[in-house]
Amino acid sequence: MNFILYAVPFFFVLIAVELLADRWRGVSNYRVADAINSLSTGVLSTTTGLLTKGVGLITYAFALQHLALFELSAESVWVWVFAFVFYDFCYYWLHRLGHERNILWAAHSVHHQSEDYNLSTALRQTSTGFLLSWIFYLPMAVFGVPLLVFISVAALNLLYQFWVHTRHIPKLGWLEWFFVTPSNHRVHHAQNALYMDRNYGGVFIIWDRLFGSFQEEDDNEPVIFGVTTPLASWNPLWANVQFYAQLLSDARHAESAWDKLRIWFMRTGWRPADVAARYPLNKPDLSQFRKFEVPLDGRQQWYVALQFSVYIALGSYLMNLADSLPTAALVLGWSAWRSVCLCWAWPWRIARGR
Repeated sequence: MNFILYAVPFFFVLIAVELLADRWRGVSNYRVADAINSLSTGVLSTTTGLLTKGVGLITYAFALQHLALFELSAESVWVWVFAFVFYDFCYYWLHRLGHERNILWAAHSVHHQSEDYNLSTALRQTSTGFLLSWIFYLPMAVFGVPLLVFISVAALNLLYQFWVHTRHIPKLGWLEWFFVTPSNHRVHHAQNALYMDRNYGGVFIIWDRLFGSFQEEDDNEPVIFGVTTPLASWNPLWANVQFYAQLLSDARHAESAWDKLRIWFMRTGWRPADVAARYPLNKPDLSQFRKFEVPLDGRQQWYVALQFSVYIALGSYLMNLADSLPTAALVLGWSAWRSVCLCWAWPWRIARGR
């Protein structure tokens, strides 16, 4: 069963509830363009996953068959409990290194690019994470966690993470010690120096407390959301390749062959000294932080809304047919869907003069 697909309607219902909460409390945690951009990257990630999910499943199944030390039963409740906790432990290290290494941040940065923090941000997911993320879950195969159990706890872990992307829920007392909550996950999405690169757990915050990466939300330090080098675009395709493009550019301009190679595996933000001197990156002053905006008139806003509705409808239809279509048909359908979206984007870009 595809838990994520069945959960999608509930995601949108909860987003609507959060919008009502915004209105009731007189706050504005949503911007139309930002929310559409987040949801668009989510749809792109999910539909791309129809073609790429096999990477993780095949490697896991292979490791389970040839490397498993134990034969665990999917009929045991304790195996499910063990797998659920073990998955979150593996996720913690994937997530942590996803912030600490350039090549992994290139994929994960998509989730952090939004300068708002709301339930639509939870759906803002990468389309390239499949390239390396599978490595971090191989220990579960070595311990003999059945494939069905692995797939199920992975979906449950992801579903849990949805609700913590909100500004409406305050600290939750003793739960803050054990679980990822909206408060400690707000810290994770911050670009403030105090908060940056903290709180990596998916369900359990205990990993952060054990491994020294925990930071409590401080009422005296309001969270500024986003990344230190802003995306400054509403293009979901560019969102997925922006940091890869920067790494490629830096590698191309580096004089040292060693720097051209190691830049991919160095700590996030590291650049060759000669490249950093010749091509400095603009880092915004957070004391004067302003969110990225592109003014649109009424016609353009209606155009964007119409395009997004078609985008969601076609993407959802393709996902719904995923289990009944052969790979070739999925590739064709995905290509046609992307072509429609790209063609629709051109008039809007021309109207903006870009």
